[in-house]
Amino acid sequence: MNKPDLRFPALTLPPASFPDPQPVRRLIVLIPESEVDSALTARKIWELANALKSRVQLLGLSKDAAHESRLRRQLVTLSAMVGDGNISVASKIEFGNNWLNAVKSEWRAGDVIACFAEQRTGFARKPLSQILESNLNATVYIFTGLYQRETRLRSSWMGESMAWVGSIGIILGFFWLQLELAQFPTDWAHTTLLYISLLAEAVSIWGWNSLFG
Repeated sequence: MNKPDLRFPALTLPPASFPDPQPVRRLIVLIPESEVDSALTARKIWELANALKSRVQLLGLSKDAAHESRLRRQLVTLSAMVGDGNISVASKIEFGNNWLNAVKSEWRAGDVIACFAEQRTGFARKPLSQILESNLNATVYIFTGLYQRETRLRSSWMGESMAWVGSIGIILGFFWLQLELAQFPTDWAHTTLLYISLLAEAVSIWGWNSLFG
C-alpha cells in the first residue's frame, strides 16, 4: 500500500497520526545518490520511525565506486542525525542500477519502505514507489520536497536545453522543407503548402516545448 508523505509542524507527533501505528520490524529508507536536504530528511525519517516504533535501515544504491564516497557520507550524516536512545539506525550500500533487486535482497516480511517522490527507475522512468508497490507486498511511504535545490535546478536546466535543441531541430527541418517547396511553380497549391508548413512548424515547436513546460 502506497502512503504519501505527511508534513508535521514539530518533531514529536502521536503515533495515531499515521495510518499504521502498530510497531513494525524495520523502516527501510531508500537513499538516492542525488543530494537531499539532510536536516529535513533526517527529521522526516525520525518522525516516521518514532511513530512506527521501528528500527531504521538506510539503504543506498551506487552505480559505481566513483559515486560511493558521496553516498556513504550522506548515509553517515543521516545515521548520526536520526539515531538516538529510542531509534537504532543501520546503513548499507548496494551496487548496481536496479532498486527493485536491491530492496528484494534486504526486505523481510514486516518491514515497511520509505522512498522519495523524485526517485524513478527503469526505461520508462516510473516512480520507484509504484514499482515497489506492484512487486512487493509492502507498505511504501513517500517523502516529498527533500531534494536539494541544486538538483532541481539541474533538472530544470536539462529540460530547457532539450527544449532548445528540439526547437532548433524543428526549425531547421521545416526550413529545409520550405526550401524544397520553393522549387515548385508558384501557384495556389504552392502557397497553400507553404502556409501549411508554417502552421505545422509553429504547432510542432509549441508541442515540443509544452513537454518541458
